[in-house]
Amino acid sequence: MTTVLANTWTFTLKELRSFFNSAVAYVILTLFLFITGWFFASNLFLVNQADLRDIFGAIIPLIFLFFVPAITMRLIAEEKKTGTIELLVTLPVRDVEIVLGKYLASLILLAAALALTFAYPLTISILGDPDTGGLVGGYFGLLLMGAAYLAIGLFTSGLTPNQIIAFITGFVIIFVLYMLDKIIMVFPSAIASVLEYVSVGYHLDNLARGVIDSRDVLYYFSLIGLFLFLAVRTLESRKWR
Repeated sequence: MTTVLANTWTFTLKELRSFFNSAVAYVILTLFLFITGWFFASNLFLVNQADLRDIFGAIIPLIFLFFVPAITMRLIAEEKKTGTIELLVTLPVRDVEIVLGKYLASLILLAAALALTFAYPLTISILGDPDTGGLVGGYFGLLLMGAAYLAIGLFTSGLTPNQIIAFITGFVIIFVLYMLDKIIMVFPSAIASVLEYVSVGYHLDNLARGVIDSRDVLYYFSLIGLFLFLAVRTLESRKWR
């Protein structure tokens, strides 16, 4: 177990250095803060709305549709394109350690992006009396949603050596999961209830109300576990050729 953790953390640090030694992390974080800051300021000064409901419920989930695939598209695809994946797999490490290390690095980057928005609730708390439960639940829900999207993006990055294809494939899967609860009115009630539960937005809405329900948390962890498992299997598929 100690060796597994050590190897996983080694890959995590390697990917973090890769993010921050290039322009990737800085561009992504700057764009994320610029867009969220623009909408926050617009609500605050133009609409006189001192809350984060729109930010949590609409703006950041929409940004994640593009933000997350942009983080993950290179993680395995670039290794395949450059041929360094063959070097990695000759090392005394397991595929699961490679996948988890890359996943944790991307999760740390996403958590950093969310942490940089803490200035927004701080501003609101100065101007008014925000719903603390909604803020905690909203951030927790966004972190879980982002973590699930990262697992999906990591899986699609392992499907191809082409980063653009990895980005598009990840975007499509995430977009479908995001839209499911928004089109349920055209389906019979039995199907609609299933689609609603499968949708990531439905569970985020529940958490953003400040109620931490184990069913919502279990849904996100199940989604994360499923796509990380698929990512590992995709990496292992080279052994079957």
